Amino acid sequence: MQKYGLENIHNTVLMSHGGAGKTSLSEAVLFTAGAVSRLGKVDDGSSTSDYDPDEIKRKISINLSLLPCPWRETKINLIDTPGYADFVGEVKAGMRVSEGAIIVVCAASGVEVGTEQVWRYCEEASVPRLIFVNKMDRENADFFRTVGDIQTKFGSKCLPLQLAVGAHTSFEGVVDLLAMKAYTGAPVKEAEIPSALQAQVDSFREKLVEAIAEVDDALIEKYLGGEEITPEELTTTLRQAVASGSVVPILTGSALQNVGVNRLMDAICDYLPLPKEQKVAAGGGSVEPGEGAPLSALVFKTSADPYVGKLTYFRVYNGFIDSNSHVWNANQNAMERIGQLFMMRGKTQEPVPQVRAGDIGAVAKLNVTGTGDTLCSQDKPTKITPITFPDPTFSEAVYPKTKIDVDKMGTALSRLAEEDPTLRVRRELSTAETILSGMGDTHLDVAAEKMQRKFGVNVELAIPKVPYRETITIPSKAEYKHKKQSGGHGQYGHVLLELEPLSKDSDNEFTNRVVGGSVPKNYIPAVEKGVVEAAQEGVLAGYPVVGVKATLYDGSFHPVDSSEICFKIAGAQALKKGMSDSQPILLEPIMNLKVSVPGDLTGDIIGDLNTKRARVLGMNPEGDSNIIEAQVPLAEVQRYAIDLKSMTQGRAVYSMEFDHYEEVPAQVTQRIVAQKQSEKAGKG
Repeated sequence: MQKYGLENIHNTVLMSHGGAGKTSLSEAVLFTAGAVSRLGKVDDGSSTSDYDPDEIKRKISINLSLLPCPWRETKINLIDTPGYADFVGEVKAGMRVSEGAIIVVCAASGVEVGTEQVWRYCEEASVPRLIFVNKMDRENADFFRTVGDIQTKFGSKCLPLQLAVGAHTSFEGVVDLLAMKAYTGAPVKEAEIPSALQAQVDSFREKLVEAIAEVDDALIEKYLGGEEITPEELTTTLRQAVASGSVVPILTGSALQNVGVNRLMDAICDYLPLPKEQKVAAGGGSVEPGEGAPLSALVFKTSADPYVGKLTYFRVYNGFIDSNSHVWNANQNAMERIGQLFMMRGKTQEPVPQVRAGDIGAVAKLNVTGTGDTLCSQDKPTKITPITFPDPTFSEAVYPKTKIDVDKMGTALSRLAEEDPTLRVRRELSTAETILSGMGDTHLDVAAEKMQRKFGVNVELAIPKVPYRETITIPSKAEYKHKKQSGGHGQYGHVLLELEPLSKDSDNEFTNRVVGGSVPKNYIPAVEKGVVEAAQEGVLAGYPVVGVKATLYDGSFHPVDSSEICFKIAGAQALKKGMSDSQPILLEPIMNLKVSVPGDLTGDIIGDLNTKRARVLGMNPEGDSNIIEAQVPLAEVQRYAIDLKSMTQGRAVYSMEFDHYEEVPAQVTQRIVAQKQSEKAGKG
């Protein structure tokens, strides 16, 4: 059996805008390599990559999928990632463990929003890449228009390595510009270059050869001197050009017809880097990959499987991991027992005795290990730089549907967040809601469906309540006497409070200025307790009170009828009375919002922000985009992820964080108070 390692593995991530045909392409690759015996289809849910019930139902990829296959004495670990922007965490994870990328572009739609996004990710991470123009058999497919679109958006370094022969129903195959041969049909046959294409073939070949020659001084001399450059020299130098990012080859074909797929697999082997050619970012520096070096492996995905339990995917950079062994988790400072190792192909698990440097494997039922952790040897610990996941941008409140769901919801949510680092769960104390945050509404819908399917927990999602606060604007004094007589001991507690406003963002304060024992010392903590409890619910709309200083300055007691509970009640009622006289106001959370938007859409976004009570603070150009900075009330931007997506077709991105609390305008306050009163009346 062939041993695969640093010298002969290609870890390659497939990326694109949703619907460009990545999953169909990955299926064609597996079929061409003989890893599967029949071509599965996305439409009927039979593809190797999209096996999750949610993926089959929605006909989109939601999780990254590992698809290893042998090709030309090497192993290609293809990683199929989702094209839908909500599942960007899977794309980031897949990229992190790959040396090269294939960006798939639809020949009918051209460069789309998602294409620009994944191109940007590749640029940021300096990932060498190929572009594959897919769906040449589609109506309106146009290879040359798509190439023009690619070069306009991504630059002239994107150059065809192949040209398409025909399009739509007349699509036959490809012309290879280096070999100067046509390859048509499936199974593939070598053919003459069609005479109708000859002029374009010559022109594009000239540009390609020139771009390759410019990478190497000796070659450029040959080229300028009119000498013939050998095919071997072109291939070797093109490999260097792809690795350095100075050339991005464009290939073409049809995944559904399985045309051009074998040439794409050849290009992966010929032009994309091997694991041995890329250093590993670790411990603030970088490490040379080596099979003889001590173990270092990065966990890049965790999935909760209802049958196997937790499944952990890892990429080995140095050394090797054996089945039924022990490894050290450098992030958790703990020993982890490794059971049976697997090679994954979609959902299929193939047991293997060992996973070596350069390769990707999986293991079930790890105890302490999570995504981003490094597995290594205890005597030579190392930490590989973890994956940077984007922060969530969209939140919803999660409500359990039944009593049984209440008990299981917490566990299910924490398992989901462990599986997907772009999901976050928190408890909002002031509104008593559990908040789930993710990358968009589809992301959270899928998470809710997953909870039901994997953990049997039924939940409903709703817009979160806004955590308003209440405070006072002027000082006041309040007196309350709690007095009851009903046979036997009575009840008596009498307090006088002075209220003063503090700054809006400060906590409440309680002080005591009683002299002469008008309120005995042992009752003062009870007054404070009453004041603190009453501050949980303000007088306007029942929101927590902040920024109030309450001073107990006088009162009276009864030697027999007074007790702690009487003074607690008196303290609480005095605060409520005092607040009503102190011109109470509502405060709302104000968020710092940063929107990155293409220049031509800037006016629309600013116009929309003005309708949302936002203050636009400034605008800075950055490349082709503008960065708009604004402060906006949280109440106005709870669904901003959805609004922004529909206004810009997904071309704008934003981030948002809490900044401060501010007074709610009077007309908005009236609406909130009226709403609260009608809710109370409804409950009553």
